[in-house]
Amino acid sequence: MQQKRIIKIEVQPKLQKKTKVAAYARVSTGKDAMLHSLAAQVSYYNKMISEQTGWEFAGVYADEAVTGTKDTREEFQRLISDCKAGKIDMVIVKSISRFARNTFTMLMTVRELKALGVDVFFEEQNLHTLSAEGEMVLTFLASFAQEEARSNSENIKWKIKKDFEKGILWGSKNMYGYKIVNKKFILIPEQAELVRRIFKMYLDGCGVQMIANILNNEGLRTLKEAKWNKSTILTMITNENYTGRLVLQKTYREDYLSKKTKRNKGEKDMYVIDDNHEPIISIEDFQMAQELRKQRYELANKKEYSSERNRYTSLIRCGVCGANFKRGTRSKHKIWICTTYDSLGKSECESKAIPEE
Repeated sequence: MQQKRIIKIEVQPKLQKKTKVAAYARVSTGKDAMLHSLAAQVSYYNKMISEQTGWEFAGVYADEAVTGTKDTREEFQRLISDCKAGKIDMVIVKSISRFARNTFTMLMTVRELKALGVDVFFEEQNLHTLSAEGEMVLTFLASFAQEEARSNSENIKWKIKKDFEKGILWGSKNMYGYKIVNKKFILIPEQAELVRRIFKMYLDGCGVQMIANILNNEGLRTLKEAKWNKSTILTMITNENYTGRLVLQKTYREDYLSKKTKRNKGEKDMYVIDDNHEPIISIEDFQMAQELRKQRYELANKKEYSSERNRYTSLIRCGVCGANFKRGTRSKHKIWICTTYDSLGKSECESKAIPEE
């Protein structure tokens, strides 16, 4: 019988692969001191990772002025994407609260990274998520962090409510015609004149798009130096602040986790302060504008005036600008008109309306 010949193949020594380490930093407010803190965190992690033997610097991901309860943070989402792409083996974070204050988001993200073999190290807690006790400890710690966020939110809500009860403005931004100084409306005369002109044009029969076109053709711009459009004019027409009356808590935050803003339709108390600031428009003119807007809306939504689809919809193109033509009504006659001309006016497209016949 032939003797077996056995050949031993030696195990090849593995090349030492450096661990790709990234860091995540966040501050929850845009104040100068906090942004300085963010810069310090970035510098600290850059130095720390670069000096560690066996580590390869994979970057610092930093979000500014975004709260930890939001899971839509841009840099945070980019960090997760790079982990999925295999660019990162370990993530260093100062603390659990810097990573997320939402228990669900925290555990979901950690488990997702754990499945990819990516470790998350929290410095303050001295905790690695890939360790045996990692997830159990995280569940408890993240719950405490979430409770802290809830408590802070309730404290802020209480302060806002007390201010509303005193008629004190909270969280408003400058608007065309006024600037906010120490939570008070200060009238800007030259802007106020344009506000009055816009209301007059609207009450004289001009539509919101026509008003926008007139202002744009005159080279006038909005508060943000943008062109006027239907939306900005309509927002102005429906803003009761121009009457000197202030309505507080027109919107509210649904909850402290999602932070979604909802329009108050009776779910929360509202506070009305008459003669709060110098008016630009009389209450009578404002109410007339609202009634006119309601009439125009009802007219536009009647079946005989609607731009219903028919056999030509999406088939006719403008020979001037290339936009679609749409069906409309002029003097009770059906027409087809370029959407650019209809929305932005003759300055953007000089095409003509075509009678359907």
